[in-house]
Amino acid sequence: MPTPVVLDCDPGHDDAIAILLAAGSPEIDLRAITTVAANQTLDKVTANAQRICSAAGISVPIARGCAQPLVRPLYVAEDIHGESGMDGPAFGPLTVGVVEEHAIDVMHAHMPATLVATGALTNVAMYLRRYGPAAVREIVLMGGSTERGNTTPYAEFNIYVDPEAAAIVFGSGVRITMIGLNVTHQALVTPEIVAQLNALGPLGRTCGELMTFFAATYRDVFGFAAPPLHDPVAVARVIDPTLVRCVEAFVGIETTGTYTRGATVVDLHGRLGREPNAQVAVGLDVDRFFGLVVEAVARLRTLSCR
Repeated sequence: MPTPVVLDCDPGHDDAIAILLAAGSPEIDLRAITTVAANQTLDKVTANAQRICSAAGISVPIARGCAQPLVRPLYVAEDIHGESGMDGPAFGPLTVGVVEEHAIDVMHAHMPATLVATGALTNVAMYLRRYGPAAVREIVLMGGSTERGNTTPYAEFNIYVDPEAAAIVFGSGVRITMIGLNVTHQALVTPEIVAQLNALGPLGRTCGELMTFFAATYRDVFGFAAPPLHDPVAVARVIDPTLVRCVEAFVGIETTGTYTRGATVVDLHGRLGREPNAQVAVGLDVDRFFGLVVEAVARLRTLSCR
């Protein structure tokens, strides 16, 4: 049976591909998409969720969530994702709307399910506060790193935006899988992958244009030869857990460090004497992962043409 999933995201170029992977994979029953401010403001990321769903013919509830982190000002990634949060393609008219209910209530309405979180963890923390840890089957999130960061030397963007929310999530006792930069940096969108996407008609070309813009910013900001496709790796872990190798570890969240706010302290060797609270990704089958992505876009293209 397909795994029921609620996808909490902040589209975002890689979030857009994560939406397509979730909606285009028969192994997943995508029940709802919820949005949170992070890559850009809440209005912009919600509109981006509508844009990619309209382009792909995806019809699931889209709900707006939190517009600000729990206690800090919002920090956005305009240098990576552009002014709209999803710059690059020229999208057509919106054909899907947004439900009136808050994202947290929409999450609850579609449980039990796996909650896949690919943005800041503000919505997820608020959900756990309101409904309790028993109200979610598991959380698979893209965030953190066992190594260095991408927003500060030791903090990955999603955790940096709202470290207090991340601390609530990792301290909740819920079954958590953390997909960090140490693994997603292996998922590089090469020109060959872009060519495969471009060959899949209008939807594929939209993906290719997203990745071309993403490649330019990653080259300019980080010097990457090709951009890493972070968020879909979390979805791929749900589709086929064997794609992403994980180990058990305790993960602590730094909320007060002068230079380390948002760092994920991953105790891979048990030095802190704490019980593991997460499955932490340490490896990825890159070829099989990109095979899933291309197949999902091809499947959605076929469905949208009927």
